[in-house]
Amino acid sequence: MDEKAIDRINALARKAKKEGLTEEEKKEQAHLRQTYIAAIRKNLRSSLDQIDVQEKDGSITNLGEKYGNKAKH
Repeated sequence: MDEKAIDRINALARKAKKEGLTEEEKKEQAHLRQTYIAAIRKNLRSSLDQIDVQEKDGSITNLGEKYGNKAKH
């Protein structure tokens, strides 16, 4: 997500607190928030996929390979 979109999210949040939003602005805000949350989840998943855990037997298990292919809720 680019900086311009984040700035727009913040501008809409400030406007909502001060004077309220029109229906069109509310829809835009909801769409931008959904896009932002999806980007955060993608980045978090990418970070978590890079974690390796050393098991008790000494073997190393990559969590991305172990859990990455599971069905999403």
